[in-house]
Amino acid sequence: QVQLVESGGGLVEAGDSLRLSCAASGRTFSSYAMAWYRQAPGKEREKVATISWTGVINYYVDSVKGRFTISRDNAKNTVYLQMNSLKPEDTAVYYCASGKGASVIASINDVDHWGKGTLVTVSS
Repeated sequence: QVQLVESGGGLVEAGDSLRLSCAASGRTFSSYAMAWYRQAPGKEREKVATISWTGVINYYVDSVKGRFTISRDNAKNTVYLQMNSLKPEDTAVYYCASGKGASVIASINDVDHWGKGTLVTVSS
């Protein structure tokens, strides 16, 4: 049974940093692409960043480029999202996602497991 457990969310001020973690269990973590999505109140779930099984970063949404960094530690079965220079518009529930394959999570259809999410709130 695959489990993804996010941690690291919280309430911060604009300009602050947070690092989200997602601990995976239940299958060979290193064999699958991973991603972070987010969902703000009243909005659709949005793909934030994706990373392949080898650590190649496939994608960042334009609004976080230069501020967020996705990474993974296959030895620890963990994927991270370092978030710097946070803005109020980054406020959302952030979800960890694992892909059906190794290389690319191109769309939500390529996701086969989700975490329960961690809330990030950025005050102005």
